[in-house]
Order: sequence, then structure tokens, then C-alpha cells
Amino acid sequence: MPSPHDPYVRVRGAREHNLKGVDVDIPRDVLAVFTGVSGSGKSSLAFGTIYAEAQRRYFESVAPYARRLIHQVGAPKVAEISGLPPAVSLQQRRSAPTSRSSVGTVTNLSNSLRMLFSRAGDYPPGAERLDSDAFSPNTAAGACPECHGMGRVHRTTEESLVPDPSLSIRDGAIAAWPGAWQGKNLRDILDTLGHDVDRPWRELPAEQREWILFTDEQPVVTVHPVRDADRIQRPYQGTYMSAHRYVMKTFADSRSPTLRAKAERYLTSAPCPVCGGDRLRAEALAVTFGGRTIAELAALPLTELAELLDGESPSETARVLTEDLVSRIAPVVELGLGYLGLDRATPTLSAGELQRLRLATQLRSGLFGVVYVLDEPSAGLHPADTEALLTVLERLKAAGNSVFVVEHHLDVVRGADWLVDVGPHAGEHGGEVLYSGPVAELAGVAESATARHLFAREPAPARRLRSADGWLTVGPVTRHNLREVTAEFPLGVLTAVTGVSGSGKSTLIGEITEEQAGVGRLVSVDQKPIGRTPRSNLATYTGLFDVVRKVFAATDQARERGYGVGRFSFNVSGGRCETCQGEGFVSVELLFLPSTYAPCPDCGGARYNPETLEVSYRGRNIAQVLDLTVAGAAEFFADTPAVARSLGTLLDVGLGYLRLGQPATELSGGEAQRIKLAGELQRGRRGHTLYLLDEPTTGLHPADVEVLMRQLHGLVDAGHTVVVVEHDMTVVAGADWVIDLGPGGGDRGGRVVAAGPPAEVAQAEGSVTAPYLSRSLR
Repeated sequence: MPSPHDPYVRVRGAREHNLKGVDVDIPRDVLAVFTGVSGSGKSSLAFGTIYAEAQRRYFESVAPYARRLIHQVGAPKVAEISGLPPAVSLQQRRSAPTSRSSVGTVTNLSNSLRMLFSRAGDYPPGAERLDSDAFSPNTAAGACPECHGMGRVHRTTEESLVPDPSLSIRDGAIAAWPGAWQGKNLRDILDTLGHDVDRPWRELPAEQREWILFTDEQPVVTVHPVRDADRIQRPYQGTYMSAHRYVMKTFADSRSPTLRAKAERYLTSAPCPVCGGDRLRAEALAVTFGGRTIAELAALPLTELAELLDGESPSETARVLTEDLVSRIAPVVELGLGYLGLDRATPTLSAGELQRLRLATQLRSGLFGVVYVLDEPSAGLHPADTEALLTVLERLKAAGNSVFVVEHHLDVVRGADWLVDVGPHAGEHGGEVLYSGPVAELAGVAESATARHLFAREPAPARRLRSADGWLTVGPVTRHNLREVTAEFPLGVLTAVTGVSGSGKSTLIGEITEEQAGVGRLVSVDQKPIGRTPRSNLATYTGLFDVVRKVFAATDQARERGYGVGRFSFNVSGGRCETCQGEGFVSVELLFLPSTYAPCPDCGGARYNPETLEVSYRGRNIAQVLDLTVAGAAEFFADTPAVARSLGTLLDVGLGYLRLGQPATELSGGEAQRIKLAGELQRGRRGHTLYLLDEPTTGLHPADVEVLMRQLHGLVDAGHTVVVVEHDMTVVAGADWVIDLGPGGGDRGGRVVAAGPPAEVAQAEGSVTAPYLSRSLR
């Protein structure tokens, strides 16, 4: 029996996902890094086993009512874990934050700022003190009544509803109206009401036009339709709805994304005329601190806000509150996020920025004796910011915590006290702990892909730079922090866009459009999820599943039973399990806790009913085929050309470890991006294409980066242009051209610091990227 003060977390017999009965001991109170190629099982060990078990033990302590529900979620597949403290996880979840969620609400800094205004603000003479809620745009007490705290109002105008006033109503002047029968019905009602539907719109009297477009009245009239010779139409009761009312109702209530998008085309969005976009009631905006309103302070970059508050403390209360606020801002600035303002909406942040904000909040929480489990905190970080990240992780450790990090960035790996290397390969060819111990001794582990890159002695082979066969000029761009910036992108080569977080890289490449000369076809491969529900997966997104279903429908068993292709879909009734409606999971609603998914009690996660699962192809049923990894499926379907081609491109972008049926909700942003890239690669390429990729190496082990870069170089060799936004200096060193933005983030960035071949940019004065690039080139 280990002593209660066992200095190790001891894992025995871990079998989660692809782990093969792993035993490993990891010391507590250290910075331990889990490494291995993508899909090797490091996240299954850190999150799926260690964190999941810590969470399960915490749930054991909650009320039996909640525990009864939580048991269904299932314990991790592990024989035993001893010496495990409570755990806090910081994952790169792409939660679906609303536009009301902001940097201030994620970090709780908004609460402190509102308290400062409530207790120590300068009020107009005679005004009564406001509660801190009155300074929040997300409460009834504080939100501007006109825009409900959103800062913008959506309106319709005559110009947006009637784009071409030379048309008559019968010819479709009111473009915002629905099409088909419903639009004809509204036109017939206007005709019955006595409006001239054949006169050009601009010739109708102004008050008539106003009524037709904007009235809230809904008169009901008897319509006598024009009789067609071939069919007799009876009179009917028709209700009129103005174009404005129709657009607003569709935009607010429609479940159809297509209809909503169409309605949105006829809306104009403008800053709210009452609050001027500040989102708050007039009473709250009348209170100032240091001569500024709370909205003005929330718009400042955090570095400026901290400087401004530092000098302002008219009273003892103000001094206590400003000191607290400044100390809370410090870790956010330290993590390289000082360019963000409190009012920056969460949906506009990258997954890495969001995780670092949560990390900064944890630094202030003062917990000790816990295990922090982090998922690639360096994602989206410039090498210059990675040093600050290591300092922060050291501080968490110094406060008496254990820090377990899943990470690919070699600088973070080098800074670790302990290393757990998982591998040797991905999926079923991984799942073993190759090494657990101090970093330096990994050098002796021959089968470790991490060791090969961590202790690489020989420099990368020199590449001949390609020369441009044309130039694309972007700009001048004035958006976010870019001020009149113009950049020249060479065509027919691989260009890397670099710079610290917030320097304006994504904003700049976002300005490239298909309309520009020289672009040809534009393919932008971003990191947005490929689906929002567990129904969407790798196989359905790539179109692979259609071919697999045809293969099953063509088997003798399926033919005998009369099963068509639809029988093997889990999205329509027939072949699917009706308990979970083909999801494989049922949602468990928990009181006071976020709802969670548990495997379906009837099909056990297989998604299909027993009859469908009786049909097999080469000894596997449809659920077992969905359970194959891409690499496994490539062997299984080697002689089915349509499937093999699709799987081949997924292998080419380093996704051999993913399961075909893996729900889209479980995929990281980098994985989603590479799936989209694979989808592009398998299309026949016609003519010149410009590929834009935003940090394609996110979440990739250096060994997988090599595989991906081979694909991108292949695209360029085939005559296309590739532009990547990238922080990985090995990728930048292998590019033909580099555009470096900066020098800093936010207001201190937003201009082109250097542009040219990698060797030239590595020598550039005033570039934050240069020293790291030159080290990589050496």
C-alpha cells in the first residue's frame, strides 16, 4: 500500500481508446509533458484517463441524486490510479460562445471593472449610486433598451427591400418578399386592396410605398385569383404582411439557415442610435472614472488599461479596487494577450487565445495541490510568447501544483521536468508508453519519433527557392489594427505569413478574394468545425460514407433482404437504432451541471438496429467499419478505388489515426482543417488555385508536420499558390517567401516589418520573428 504522501501519480492498466494496458508513474509537483505523434494516445492518457478519473472521484463526493446520473457517463478504462490529486482541465474546447461573451466575461475582469465604477466612479451631481449590475450590457438593469445590450440594431430600409425601383410590384420590385406562391399571394392581396401592382415602384406615392413596406397592420381580404384557362381557382382569405415584418419575422424565428441568410441580406446593421454602440443605458454611461466611461475603458487594449488605472486612485476604495484589477490583468498581458480589449467578443478569438485566457484566470485562483491538465497551450503562439508561457507554467508549479501538458512544441518539451512519450505510431499502432523520465534520457529511445526531432543534430537539407510567376497585391487594408497596409504575395510559390499573436496576420490574408487579378480559384481552409453535432463525422463529411453504404447495399445478404443504400445510413429511420436516433449517444441532462453524452443503452453506441448489423462485408458490419481508423480502412478497402482514393488523401495529410465514424464534435480545429484540405486534394484540380491556410500545423507532432508540408509543397510544384499563416519556424524556414507582420500585437502591430526569402527576413532589424527564424535556418 503506497503511503498517503506518495510523490507519484501511478497509472496501472490504462485501456482508454487505443492505450494498450499502459502502466506509468509520473512525479507530482513537476511540469510533465506528454508527447507523441498525433493520435498516439497521449490525450487518451492525460485527459481520457488521468483527468477523467480525477473528475469521477470528485463526482463520487456529490449528492447521490446527481451521482446516479453521472455513473452512466462511465469511468475511464483503467485498472487503478493512485496518488491522484484533484484536477483542473484546460482544453481547447470550441464551445459555441455567443456574441455576448467577451474577453471580460471569460476572465471575470468585467466584474472587477463594474465594481470599480459602482463604488468609486464619478457620478453626475444628484445621481444615485448604481449597483454593479447596472454597468453590464448583459443584465436588464444595464442593457440599452433600444438594442438590448448588443450595441447594434438591425433595420430594413426602402433601399434594402427594393433594390431596383424601376420594376413594378408584379415584376418583383420587392425583392425581400418570399418567392413562389407566397410572394404571388402577397401581390394579389395588394391588388385587391387597390394598389397599382403594374406601375414602376418609384412612381407610386410615397405614403403608399411606406405602408406597403413597413406597416404593422395585417388586413385580411378575400382574394379572387386571376383564372387560368386550365384550372379553376376558388377565392380565399389572404392576410397581408409587410416586407419589413416578413424579413424581421423570418430572421428572428426561422429554423432554416438558408431562409435566415436570405432575410439577413435585406437587413442593414448599424451602431445603435441611442447608446452609440456602447451597449449600456444612459445612467451607466453618465458615470466616469478618470474622465472616461466604462465602455471607453473596456475598448482599450489591456496593456493601456493597466497603465491608465495604475495612476488613478482618488480614494482608498478606488486604490484597493484598481490594484486588484491591475494584478488580474498582469497574467493576461504576460501570456501575450495584452492587445485584447475587454469588449472583444469571444467568437472572434482563436482556440489558443481562449485557452490562454482561461489559464491566466487560473493563475489568480490561488489553488494549490491540484493537477492542471493542459491541451497544447502553445497552439497559435509565436515562439517569443512561448517563453512567457513557460514562465506561467513554472509559476503554477511553484504555487504547489502539478502541471501535466499535452504538447508538440519542442521549446515547451525542452522546458519540462519530466517527459512521457507515447507511440510509436498513431491509432492501433500506438498506445504504448515508450519512455517516462527526465527529458535528456529520451535520446536513447530508438523508436521515438519525438527523440528524432528533439535531438536533431544535422541541419535541414537546403532547398532551392522557387521564383514567383506573378504577384498579387493586397491592400491598402484598414481593418482591426491594420492601417493602410499593402502587401505583395508572390504567385506559384509557398508564402509564410508570420508575426506575434494579434499582429494582424489573419486579418491580412482575410482580404484576399477571388475577384483579385491572378487569384483564379480561391480555397480558404480554416479551422472551423466540420459539423456541430455527433451526426457529422469524417466519413460523412468527405463523402466516403456514400461509397461505403453502396458497398454494403451490394452484398448478397442486403439484396436478399431488400435493403437499399438508405438502410445503412444512421441519419434516416429504417436501419438506425431508434432509441438514440442513430447518434450512438443519448444526452443526459444534469441539474446544475452541463448536460453530458452517454452511450445509447440499446445499441451501445453502434448507431444501428440489430437487423442492419447482421449484414456484413468481409466479416465486418457497418458499425465495425465506422470504427476502423483511416489507416485500417485503407487496408480493408484497398481494392475499392473510390474509397481508396479518398482514404489516401486523408493519409497524405497525416490523419491515418482518426476513426471513420469519429464525431465532428471530438475533432480539434487542426484536424478539421486537415480534413477539409484532404477533401480539396481529392478533387480534380482545374487551373491555378490559391490555397489559404491559417496555422495548418496546429496540434501536429513535428513528424506529422513533415508529412503535411510534403503535400503543400506538392501543390506548389503542381503550379498552385499556397499561403500559410504559421508560427512553426521549421515550416517558415522551408517557405519560398516570408511576410512578417508586427512588430507587436494589437496597436503595436499591424504593419509589414519585413518581406523576402527566409534567409533575408532572418536578418531583418526590428523583427521579433527574425532571431527564431535564423536559429531554425541554422
